[in-house]
Amino acid sequence: MAFNINALNLPVIQRGSTGSIVGAWQRFLQDQNYPIGAVDNGFGSVTDRVTKDYQQKNGLVADGVVGRGTYTKALSQGFIFRVANLTAAMLLSYLNYGGAEVRDLQVALNVIGRLNPPLTIDGNFGLGSTKGMAEAYKILDVNFRPRLDAQLSNATKQKLGADYAPGLALLTEYARRQRVRLSGAQWVRFFPASRSIDDLASPFRQRVRAFEKALRDAGASIEVTNTYRPPQRAYMMHYAVQLNNRNIAPWDVPPMIGMDIDWVHYTDAASYQAARDMVNAFDIGGNPAALVSRHTQALAIDWIITWKPPMQIRDGNGRTMTIGTPAEGNDNANLWDVGASYGVYKLEYDPPHWSVDGY
Repeated sequence: MAFNINALNLPVIQRGSTGSIVGAWQRFLQDQNYPIGAVDNGFGSVTDRVTKDYQQKNGLVADGVVGRGTYTKALSQGFIFRVANLTAAMLLSYLNYGGAEVRDLQVALNVIGRLNPPLTIDGNFGLGSTKGMAEAYKILDVNFRPRLDAQLSNATKQKLGADYAPGLALLTEYARRQRVRLSGAQWVRFFPASRSIDDLASPFRQRVRAFEKALRDAGASIEVTNTYRPPQRAYMMHYAVQLNNRNIAPWDVPPMIGMDIDWVHYTDAASYQAARDMVNAFDIGGNPAALVSRHTQALAIDWIITWKPPMQIRDGNGRTMTIGTPAEGNDNANLWDVGASYGVYKLEYDPPHWSVDGY
């Protein structure tokens, strides 16, 4: 028995082909460390040459045509996870799971994941079953595969034969990837905010540098806490708070290009708990971050400025100014005027925030 490649509906592609399947093929070649260059969804001369190189190195006919033979080899090397819109149902069909085997899988997931509510045992592995599988992986992690292996019936194993073990490995990897997509505290590690002035946009960056130099020359202490905030991070912060405040439902959170995060867990309670975990991990309060702000535009800096008064500082016009108390930048309006002379403006109601225009 061999895997059912027809279940994936993969079109033949070659020089002149375009579309997402070409982009998926190009990304796969990148995964295999072939010099494909940019992924542009166009099968041009570079993709043709690299495809022939891939085929030759893998004992295939080096004709530059990506058809059944080339797909079969690539699928065994991980291309399966580059297939656009790959659903669990498609994957199971590719792995030769029929209705009886899918029902057996649903039963097994209910047992190993202690799913509540349990999956409906209907042989239809749709979105609900996919969410249940991700939930089971979330609970079991590295124990998912051995527990699932132990729970699946001998009838399923005998029907799938030699394809059972490699198929279980692919199914486990699919479950892991679905679990990784789920929202939660782990997402705080991705798209980190910057504390570097170098990441600010020009000419604001140069203005901040000039103001910073004046401050340091005057003996002030500076701690930068935030400069550039990637839009993806602002998106996560915004909707984590909105969900935690129950201002939006998980399934209504709009997607964002470049963000493969899934806000919808197996249960509503799990979805809202994940949002709460994100709010705590981000260490933010109950007000949602702006989706677009001076931080996402690299036009703001949050920093803590302190000094021993009185401080003598040169402003942007070359004049020496005396700055007394309070001896912190959050509250001293005289220092705000000095910052403005450099083109760095204080936002009065946000203690550490300065920007290109005071917003």
